[in-house]
Amino acid sequence: MQRQTQTQRQTLKYSPLQIQMLNLLHLTTMELEQRIKEEIEENPILEEGKEESTTEDTTDEFTDPDDVAGGDDATSSVQDYYDWDEFRDDDVPDYKTYANNQSADNELYTRPMVESISFRDELKQQVHFLRLDDRQQLIADFILDSLDEDGFLRREAEVIADDISFANSMFIDADEVSLMLRVIQQLDPAGIAARDLRECLLIQLQRTEHQDDVWKSAYRIVSDTFDELGSRNYDKIMRVLGMNEDTLKKAISLITTLNPKPASGLRNDTLVNESIKPDFMLRYTEDGEIEVQLTWGNSPALRLNKLFTQMAEQKIDKATNQFLKNKMNSAKWFIDAIKQRENTMLSTLRAIVKLQYDYFQTGDIKKLRPMILKDVAEIIDMDISTVSRVTTNKYVQTPFGIVLLKDLFTEGVTNEDGTEVSNREIQEAIREITGVEDKRHPYNDQQITDLLSEKGYSVARRTVAKYREQLNIPTARLRVTI
Repeated sequence: MQRQTQTQRQTLKYSPLQIQMLNLLHLTTMELEQRIKEEIEENPILEEGKEESTTEDTTDEFTDPDDVAGGDDATSSVQDYYDWDEFRDDDVPDYKTYANNQSADNELYTRPMVESISFRDELKQQVHFLRLDDRQQLIADFILDSLDEDGFLRREAEVIADDISFANSMFIDADEVSLMLRVIQQLDPAGIAARDLRECLLIQLQRTEHQDDVWKSAYRIVSDTFDELGSRNYDKIMRVLGMNEDTLKKAISLITTLNPKPASGLRNDTLVNESIKPDFMLRYTEDGEIEVQLTWGNSPALRLNKLFTQMAEQKIDKATNQFLKNKMNSAKWFIDAIKQRENTMLSTLRAIVKLQYDYFQTGDIKKLRPMILKDVAEIIDMDISTVSRVTTNKYVQTPFGIVLLKDLFTEGVTNEDGTEVSNREIQEAIREITGVEDKRHPYNDQQITDLLSEKGYSVARRTVAKYREQLNIPTARLRVTI
């Protein structure tokens, strides 16, 4: 039996304009620029250029595409808002545009984009100079594609042989893979395609030109006492191999010249930083104040194509009118979303600068104050999730370098005088302590805790251990040098 019931529930709904803004807010500058280019190609209504002055209000209420789609039969029952729970990225097209909030005369700092090939491609170029048949070339390319980012091959030959056989409908034996692996291990740099660190170091030692007594001792240490070398148990190494301390020092000195990450010799790590394009620019004014702006402010503005706008106002045919009006409404929504994105990002950074004013004035990491997303959200009167979107993968160019916004959010620790300091300040203090310690007798975590206490930082030993691991500082035993 059918019956009617009445229920009351509370739901969160977003307008298309808000949806557009949320989709754009998390994008970085480079991602936004890419989406702009794609949208200009997809939406004929959008074009680059400044909007012509007009008496019409560009913030008029826009027609909902659903109303247009319904034509003359559309009724007021069509909703202008969508349920957020039902919203998916595929439900709303991606619209891109430019926004201009700066003079074209401004010269904003941007890092150049550097194009490079991967280290695997460089190795493949070396392989192509070898006299290999098609079968061997296939195996070599597959091995090189299986290397990790450090240049190691972490997979067994049998597994690789099975994968090649399955992918190419041909039988490849594990011995063929092992044979080709030995060929690849002769490429430059030495140590590439090693299956572990021990093999990597041995390959590099084997290709050393001057194989004297020191070389022999180094080779024996890596070959026979690698575990003891990793734990820096030098007493056991001298006892097992029967060598004195002076010989051990020379051998260890030779081993430290080897490269534990062979791919780093091919990969240019500076390219990562060179490709970063800051989303914000921070400057000091003549009166000492801090000024912030968006780095993409010099990009061309977006406007509606006048010809297509006029066509949308004419009655051509139903399908054409529907297409043009849908595109026009979407473009208007997006232009407003760009403006909201700009205002939200600027207000967020201004709030961060206000909270971290001393840090931005000096660039001293010890000046960082404890700050969480909620602190910024309260200042700009927005949701925490919005602040998180703005600060994720966003960089600000400062006079003292490029800073990742997420790095400015730190936990607070109360020191002995009752004031709250940032955990980044304590981490920096730990780095300074371990940097000047006696390398023969490095400080353990408890000793570091005691030294921090003398500086006024009251932290537990387990907290010191956590911060030390975050700084990638090994334990005291692994920091021993002879």
